[in-house]
Amino acid sequence: MIPGQVWLSPAQWLPRTAEKTVDALAEGRVTDGEADAMGYEQLPVSSDESAPQMAVRAARRALSLAGTPAESIAATLHAWTYYQGHDFWSPAHYVAAGSGALHSIPTGIQQMCNGAAAALQSAVHHVTADASGAPVLVTTADRFAPPGFDRWGGDYGVWYGDGATAAVVGRATGTDAVPEGSLTLRALQTRAAPELETAHRDVDTFHAAPHTAGPAVDVRRAKKAFLATQGKAEFLGRLRRETSEVLAAALREAGIGPGGQELHSVLLPRLGRATAREVYGPAVAEVTGAPVADLGERTGHLGAGDLLSNLTALSAGASPYRLQRGQYAAVLSAGAGFTWSAVVVHRP
Repeated sequence: MIPGQVWLSPAQWLPRTAEKTVDALAEGRVTDGEADAMGYEQLPVSSDESAPQMAVRAARRALSLAGTPAESIAATLHAWTYYQGHDFWSPAHYVAAGSGALHSIPTGIQQMCNGAAAALQSAVHHVTADASGAPVLVTTADRFAPPGFDRWGGDYGVWYGDGATAAVVGRATGTDAVPEGSLTLRALQTRAAPELETAHRDVDTFHAAPHTAGPAVDVRRAKKAFLATQGKAEFLGRLRRETSEVLAAALREAGIGPGGQELHSVLLPRLGRATAREVYGPAVAEVTGAPVADLGERTGHLGAGDLLSNLTALSAGASPYRLQRGQYAAVLSAGAGFTWSAVVVHRP
């Protein structure tokens, strides 16, 4: 149970430049079948800014929306999945310094594409345990740039977009009100299956340095070897079961369902049309009849950022998915390892 009235004010920052699917098709970077399975129009691409630089932009936007002074932030939690621009440093400290949260304790969060959920869970623990009620800043950022990563062809069934997300997380206490436009967090549930970590690991050997096995990250090779031993049907079935169970747990925690509140929508990880059809759609249907949506048509998969980007869509004034007062929505998240999370939010 989420204690007290925990609120979050999310934001995102995406590059203005993008690579179009029609151009990727013309260049032979994807096939017609892959484009149809994905169903996405474009991927945002950062031509010059690193992931942490984009995170600073998103953080400043979230702080402004929440009306929260940067110097009041108690902790900065930064999550990512891929290279942050330097080989040996702390991007979380860079984000804290760049966003003005100079009194915060920066921490890096590594849970692959479920990193935003892990950071959000840590933020909830912090704001509910800290008697001062000081807010926490959560950020994510990824840039899937060549030559180290092929955003179109480096993975099966996933296209990767560049961008950053952020959220200020706080707790309304006493006379403190929830900031205008923020969402209240009603549930956050997480499940994990560590035995599936080999889906993203070269099982032949551990390497002494990055890109030892090749000049670019090759997610396909590890997945192909994993599915050869596990079986694709069995693996997809496991993904559906875990998703259903974590969503059901979150809805119970939030009091959603028979005899409880109605659920406006369920937003999915941005993994494309085929994955929504084969995994997430059936998994959600086992638990609720609420409509589902994949909002990745113009963003692709944002690495650790899908969750907060979806929460931004639920809170942003111009978004067609914006919650009206009194409405509830759920957002699903998943990451290699594997880990699954489900968040339920409410517009007060």
